[in-house]
Amino acid sequence: MIQSMTGYGKSVLQLPTKKISIEIKSLNSKSLDLNARMPSMYRAKELDIRKLIANHLVRGKVDFSLFVEITGEDTSSKINKTVVKEYIKQLKEVVDGDATELLKMAIRLPDAVTTERDDIDEEEWAIISEEINKAIANIIDYRKDEGSTLKQDFIDRIATLRRLLQEVITMDPERIEGVRARLEKGIADIKEKVDENRFEQELVYYIEKYDITEEKVRLENHLDYFISSINSEDSNGKKLGFISQEIGREINTIGSKSNYAPMQKLVVQMKDELEKIKEQLLNVL
Repeated sequence: MIQSMTGYGKSVLQLPTKKISIEIKSLNSKSLDLNARMPSMYRAKELDIRKLIANHLVRGKVDFSLFVEITGEDTSSKINKTVVKEYIKQLKEVVDGDATELLKMAIRLPDAVTTERDDIDEEEWAIISEEINKAIANIIDYRKDEGSTLKQDFIDRIATLRRLLQEVITMDPERIEGVRARLEKGIADIKEKVDENRFEQELVYYIEKYDITEEKVRLENHLDYFISSINSEDSNGKKLGFISQEIGREINTIGSKSNYAPMQKLVVQMKDELEKIKEQLLNVL
């Protein structure tokens, strides 16, 4: 089952003194490009978080955010009373003002507020880890939903390519007959007597040169392989990209060999359809 690289997952956890919000966003990228934002006290767990996300999301430009909102009395920020009093004392020597105004000025100065870095509570972190896993599960579900939409689009476009290929196959005998007629007319126009056996040999050579039987068969096989790949359990956008390149190679060869305007019009339509498939493949995991 294919997955999109675009996704969003969120999970919120309420602890006794704080609320933890976890958000994961992802867009398409050739590899995993992970940006993690979290309070400094949780930085020790960043490597574990990166490994967890890499194992589940594999590829994409991923933004991971962990927000903490203090909802209880617990806080790691403390007023440095000694420093603040000293600032107020010095400010009184410089300006006149009431105590409240001086306090407002002093509290903005360096070291007036200190932040104590607490050690991570492992029991609390175990609960947070579960929420991170929930957020990852949510973004994977989002990616699968987006993947289902992409899958149907691919199925429809491959069906269009099959229809155009069938038109090419139906038109091919008429094209070959046209090649034969042009060669015969060319010989007739120069009013030269030619060796019939030699003429037939040359005719066979040119017809074989313009023959697209192998390309038609290979193209049909590539289309089958593409469909079987999007129906597999794994999502492999790179593999589908390689298959689409092979599809394009056969379409280009048919176009170069066709030498027949109606068939070349069909080839242009096939190229346009394939280009839309390739654009969508950039977002497949």
